[in-house]
Amino acid sequence: MFHSLRKPDVLVATLAAAGILMVTMGVRQSLGLFVNPLMLSTGLGIATISLALAIGQFTWGAIQPIAGGLADRFGPHAVLIGGLVVMAIGSAITPFMTSGLGLVVSLGLLTAIGSGAGSFSVLIGAAAQRLPAVAHGSAAGVINAGGSFGQFVFAPILQKLIQAVGWMGTMWAMALITLAALPLAGALTKRVEAPAKHPEGDTGVLNAVAASLKNPSYLLLHAGFFTCGFHIAFLVTHLPGEVYLCGLPPSVASWSLAIIGLANIFGSLYAGSCVSKYRSKYVLAVMYGSRALLIAWYLLMPRTQLTYYLFAAGLGFTWLATVPPTAAIVGKLFGVRYLATLFGMTLLSHQLGGFFGAYLGGLAITQFGDYGWMWYADMTLAALAALVNLPIREAPVARSLAPA
Repeated sequence: MFHSLRKPDVLVATLAAAGILMVTMGVRQSLGLFVNPLMLSTGLGIATISLALAIGQFTWGAIQPIAGGLADRFGPHAVLIGGLVVMAIGSAITPFMTSGLGLVVSLGLLTAIGSGAGSFSVLIGAAAQRLPAVAHGSAAGVINAGGSFGQFVFAPILQKLIQAVGWMGTMWAMALITLAALPLAGALTKRVEAPAKHPEGDTGVLNAVAASLKNPSYLLLHAGFFTCGFHIAFLVTHLPGEVYLCGLPPSVASWSLAIIGLANIFGSLYAGSCVSKYRSKYVLAVMYGSRALLIAWYLLMPRTQLTYYLFAAGLGFTWLATVPPTAAIVGKLFGVRYLATLFGMTLLSHQLGGFFGAYLGGLAITQFGDYGWMWYADMTLAALAALVNLPIREAPVARSLAPA
């Protein structure tokens, strides 16, 4: 399945990208564990903290096309280095923030900007520019699995650190871990011996963006990815609160997040292999449809530890496994010359959904005392996402981006 990654230089670049994503996504997807400690320490309400994290969700998406455009124009090395440093600064100053505005600056802006600059659009774009076309699907699956492995590793470790040294010490530990990933940027951006040759013309990033926004399939892809962001942000932000409402210990939430990450390792690798076998739009439709069914199952089951762990395993298989087929569709439509930018724009749609998932969850618990309406909304949106992917046409339209 991954024979295209056997060359040492190809493998090193792919694993370096996976390692960077392991850190940036592992930290970012575990921030929900800090909600209750922040409430107790700062006295801020859950709606205020949810707003800061929701802004972080949107900021993470908004920086994707910007970081992708800079990487396409100037190269990914400086973008990745800058992103990791800014992310570390955001984590390091969070313990000194005691107001909602302070949390918006540290978690909503700095941490999110840094994490976004070292995330999917830049990493997958950098790998695609340096790997042969036959390796793109497998590489995207491996890189995505790195992010899932980060969630699997970071969630239980950070929960233990919060209990052992407090949330402030854990934030500073996260900053040091982020800086430790800096050498991986050099390993990724070192050019391979035989870089891939891509036929699409260099028309300029603005022309590529303008042409992509006229393509109906690209817009439908955005609509489905919006739902994915809503779903993921709601869960990573409010799953610990849902567990708390059920009277279960905090470890259930951290292990549920870890199980999601573990299951998504296999889901991401499987999704990467499916890209070369099936139409990516059908892969996405099945993933989104399965989420709607799993949420319906969860709402009917008693709230026990086993229910949460099974629910996490089921959702985890498709958690961020939507990334390889989504990136594959963008690549099929427009080629890889501006993949970092154009895929970054789909991630902006993803995180616009993430903003609403995180923030509306905080409003729901404040207004109604539970997350019931959020689960119904999540289930409905997942079903709609499955449907809007079906009309997508995956035929290449890169010729429309050629110079006049």
